[in-house]
Amino acid sequence: MRVMAQVAMVMNLDKCIGCHTCSVTCKQAWTNRAGTEYVWFNNVETRPGQGYPRRYEDQEKWKGGWELNRRGQLRLRTGGRLQKLATIFASPVQPTLEDYYEPWTYDYENLISAPLGDDIPVARPKSLITGEDTKITWSANWDDNLGGSAATAAQDPILQKLREESSAKIKFSFEQTFMFYLPRICEHCLNPSCMASCPSGAIYKREEDGIVLVDQDRCRGWRQCITGCPYKKIYYNHRTGKAEKCTFCYPRIEVGQPTVCSETCVGRLRYIGIFLYDADKVTEAASTPNEQDLYQAQLDLMLDPSDPEIIALAREAGIPDDWIDAAQRSPVYALAKTYKVALPLHPEYRTMPMVWYVPPLSPIVDLLTEQGHDGESAENLFGAIDTLRIPMEYLAELFTAGDVSLIHDVLRKLAGMRSYMRDVALGREPNPLIPASVGMDEESMTAMYHLMAIAKYEDRYVIPTAHVEQAHNLEEMGCSLDYDDGPGMYESGPFGEASGRATPVSVETFQALRQRQTSDHAADEGQLRRRVNLLNWDGNGSPVGTGSKDD
Repeated sequence: MRVMAQVAMVMNLDKCIGCHTCSVTCKQAWTNRAGTEYVWFNNVETRPGQGYPRRYEDQEKWKGGWELNRRGQLRLRTGGRLQKLATIFASPVQPTLEDYYEPWTYDYENLISAPLGDDIPVARPKSLITGEDTKITWSANWDDNLGGSAATAAQDPILQKLREESSAKIKFSFEQTFMFYLPRICEHCLNPSCMASCPSGAIYKREEDGIVLVDQDRCRGWRQCITGCPYKKIYYNHRTGKAEKCTFCYPRIEVGQPTVCSETCVGRLRYIGIFLYDADKVTEAASTPNEQDLYQAQLDLMLDPSDPEIIALAREAGIPDDWIDAAQRSPVYALAKTYKVALPLHPEYRTMPMVWYVPPLSPIVDLLTEQGHDGESAENLFGAIDTLRIPMEYLAELFTAGDVSLIHDVLRKLAGMRSYMRDVALGREPNPLIPASVGMDEESMTAMYHLMAIAKYEDRYVIPTAHVEQAHNLEEMGCSLDYDDGPGMYESGPFGEASGRATPVSVETFQALRQRQTSDHAADEGQLRRRVNLLNWDGNGSPVGTGSKDD
């Protein structure tokens, strides 16, 4: 047994309100550069819906993830080494720009400098690829809040996999359709198919915390990793010719801080913690023949951090004591292994994902309340679970490779927790039969409630800091921003530079911001005389145009 540590995340989908704050802050922190305009390391999808990029879950088309060959051994869906060698210079099995979207800006200059006339000037959309006028037809959140639209939901690959009688349950109208939000980041898998797909060996999994990164020095832009990732969470920067992906904000993790998406989440739905797992059994677990057994196989990989034998083996493997302590207090271990209410996203891809989800229950309560029933009553809730307007088969296809019984058990635990704690909150005698009916006791159900409903910051994020002795291994070689002259590798004016011929104000500001931060005057004051970009002005100096006496 080889014990290793893995930083992981759990998201409680009941709490997601679809505000996209996580996406925006991640975008600002990591992909606010030329060549990454279409890149969303974090995005929030409306379900049912196509997702981003379009229909990424259709592995019959995209060939992502792993499958078992005739001998029961793991094999990339795209084929072995010979197949990759044959397609290394042209890999057609990956999304095109149309499947993402053609990034755009607006012709704001026309609003400012248009001559006086009878017509009101407009800011036409301009492509950031060609610089020409464009028509906006798709984007990363085009399906936002359209879960009840037949035009978009009918294209959902999961719905097409469900049997006909299940699909008939879903009425595509805004009044009747079950809708929920699904935030997504890179899964930082235990068995990453992107890493196995890379001909250059540029993608690696950090030994100390399991975060999957791209070595920008070794990346040659073959884009096989995009094909290999079934979640399509690796992107190609067409300006730098490199692959980029979510880094799990590892510079923040190293100092004990949560990821940007977690820190800024309005609904406080994200939990970050440590798993200890048996690295020697990852391949065996991923090779489990029955897809519906993959969830349990992955669960079995997670070791009990309180077991004295596991603690001894972890110390032998060089895992520090504070990491072991963090693993014992880990909220992701509690939700996934102790309470068994968090589930992996598409375990059938056999990548052993490390971002897990608590399925949504709220729409059941809302429906019962609207119909005049007590939405928190255990009897009503347990009965309503079996009559969801969207079939449980849909949730099962997302999180359990189609095993409806697992989804049913999780939803019953969540419903039981609501009913039991409602009595506690109202000062009534709690009913011990409720937790017993879902295989829990009163103490564990109360603890689960405290973690899921009212956990404080330090309970939701249990992140040990990196150690000085690991400093050499934690060099920023995998950061997507780590190359000469920073993002974009080229000079930029104070108002930015886009990837096409258009030059919007807020696309590329890195060089100008660095110049202002390392000098005692504002950058290129001559150019700033007529227009000032306050979005990236750090207060260093007083450029003309901000109310000075020279104006």
